[in-house]
Amino acid sequence: MKLSVVISAYNESKNIKDCLRSVSFADEIVVVDNSSLDGTGTIASSFGARVYKRPNNLMLNTNKNFGFSKAKGDWILNLDADERVTEDLQKEIKEKVESEIPLGISAFAIPRKNIIFGKWIEHTGWYPDNHIRMFRKGKAKFSEKHVHEQITVDGEIEKLNSPLLHESYKTIREFLMKFFVIYAPNEAENILQSDKYQFSASEFLKKPISEFTSRFYLQKGYKDGIHGLVLSLLMAFYHFVVVCYVWEQKKFVNTSKDSRDVLEPELKHASKDIRWWGLTSAIHETKSPFSKFKNRVQRKLLR
Repeated sequence: MKLSVVISAYNESKNIKDCLRSVSFADEIVVVDNSSLDGTGTIASSFGARVYKRPNNLMLNTNKNFGFSKAKGDWILNLDADERVTEDLQKEIKEKVESEIPLGISAFAIPRKNIIFGKWIEHTGWYPDNHIRMFRKGKAKFSEKHVHEQITVDGEIEKLNSPLLHESYKTIREFLMKFFVIYAPNEAENILQSDKYQFSASEFLKKPISEFTSRFYLQKGYKDGIHGLVLSLLMAFYHFVVVCYVWEQKKFVNTSKDSRDVLEPELKHASKDIRWWGLTSAIHETKSPFSKFKNRVQRKLLR
């Protein structure tokens, strides 16, 4: 058996059909049903998948690893229910699994086209969004420490060219529930586990502002229009919420008698940093030599 597809899903009746149709070429489909209440497992069975029902573990990767252990194929393709294998990717995967891949190569990273709020996000840090998704059985697994962790691979990793289609967040509510209710507390716990971590009130500004400038300017989120702006702001706020959860675990400690001593310098620095990145983007985008010169002069004054 060449290829097994493994999907871990919870209440994905609206997504699972299109996902399963897109991998009908696989030799085997394994679906881990995380105690869904909407018939996800029944739908998967109707497509010929082998379905295993498991508790809905908050550490999502535990059930993914379970699915990997049940796969019989030489190669495993790990998918989420809201992902689809395009025709081009299907051809590329077939060519790989049917060829003589050197034994030293254990996995392939696959880019993803993320559709968020109805639009393909080409910038803002969401493309090419490479993830290790195809690997030899027994050569990769999750460490089960953090919801955003990358899979660990024993061996070399190569890249495929054709992207997965990821029908990601369709509503603001869906985004907020997943990032702020599930991801943020988990990330805060992961941060607190580090022996080197020192909490500071400056993080309430430093991390969110750094995230915004990185996504909107450095990763050219402005090219995604309003979507890029909104997503950059949402991700900045996500990091603010993570710091809030850390602060909560620190018993809402007051780290400075006068918070202005810590926060005012951060605000001044952030203001200059955002202005610097705005001018840098303007320099790259404008075609007018005069505008480029003017923006360079203004940017130099900030440093």
